[in-house]
Amino acid sequence: MKLLPALTFCLLACTARGFEIDDVFDRLDNALTIAAFGGDLRARLSGTIDIEFYNFQQPAPGLIDSEIDNLFNPRLTLFLDAQLGSQIYFFAQTRVDRGFDPSDHGAQIRLDEYALRITPWQDGRFTLQAGKFATVIGNWVPRHLSWDNPFINAPLVYENVTAIQDKYAPYSPLYFIYAPYSYGKYAFNPVIWGPSYASGISISGRLGRFDYAAEIKNASLSSRPESWNFTENGLENPTFSARVGFRPNEAWNFGVSASDGAYFRREAEPTLPPGRDIDDYREFVLGQDASFAWRHLQVWAEFYEARFEVPRVGDADTFAYYFEAKYKFTPQLFGALRWNEQLFSNITDGAGGQVRWSQDLWRIDVAAGYRFTSHIQLKLQYSFQQETSGSRDDNHLVATQLTVRF
Repeated sequence: MKLLPALTFCLLACTARGFEIDDVFDRLDNALTIAAFGGDLRARLSGTIDIEFYNFQQPAPGLIDSEIDNLFNPRLTLFLDAQLGSQIYFFAQTRVDRGFDPSDHGAQIRLDEYALRITPWQDGRFTLQAGKFATVIGNWVPRHLSWDNPFINAPLVYENVTAIQDKYAPYSPLYFIYAPYSYGKYAFNPVIWGPSYASGISISGRLGRFDYAAEIKNASLSSRPESWNFTENGLENPTFSARVGFRPNEAWNFGVSASDGAYFRREAEPTLPPGRDIDDYREFVLGQDASFAWRHLQVWAEFYEARFEVPRVGDADTFAYYFEAKYKFTPQLFGALRWNEQLFSNITDGAGGQVRWSQDLWRIDVAAGYRFTSHIQLKLQYSFQQETSGSRDDNHLVATQLTVRF
């Protein structure tokens, strides 16, 4: 009974102290912003420091790469934004962490994003962008960064590892089905790997109540982070993705997305059937998304139908969706709830029977967040995941994330 008053007192004390901290960050922001040529050229360096802690059951859920149940995962992210006039914009994102996804590996530094954006007209009807950047599909990617995401992790479709391999083609249907039980999960792929920072070119714009975006990238939506660099995987086998959105009013936003691309990496080519190449086996994704905002409530939903053309197996289909809601109880305190589910089709097992190619599962995520100031945020999350077919395994995850934005 004494815990709630004590916690309330701590929050109030931190908030009061936070106003002084805000002054420090405001001065830092001014120091990290430069302007030249009469203000025509402006550049700003900003970033976030994320300190995360995870407790989970083995095997680790999603894309978490750890063999221990308690994982400490710090991350420094730096953003560079530069504007030349009103038509040319450049941005870059660099991270120092223990891996693109939470892991117990050693520290590394990466250039996750960099792109040049040109907007010829002021009304936003057309924008051209080239570089390494997040995919245009769906409505989760625009809010995937830690400060904007109400949760600590991604929706299920962006991190649930399936039986798909991009480095090795299966030599039989049974191998395809049972290989995930014999190898580490990082040999396999989800339908969409996080924000999919692949390299390429995109166009986008807004025409009245409609907005559009299309991209040609060097790797499929399911590709792993090491495939996203242009030097690693060029445009020999490009992936095409697009989204068309419709805003009937300020509250609603609807979208339809599609993607088509080869999903195997170059090293898989020797394992393909004779006479076939990487471009013969593709990932097709069709998505629908919707969002709603009214006063303190925000709601998002995405639905994805995906098909992988698998050598010696045939078509492997899956359907995944989630509903997510965020409610602001006060200007500083919010809560969030997300329901996720992914279902898999049957394939021929090579012996005249039918078998599901990955296990159906659902997951529920519950999170709460508190913004002490405009620069400091704390989130707590609990997730429960259960297979609804196969061994019916379940997994509990408890996570916390402290974000400092500067």
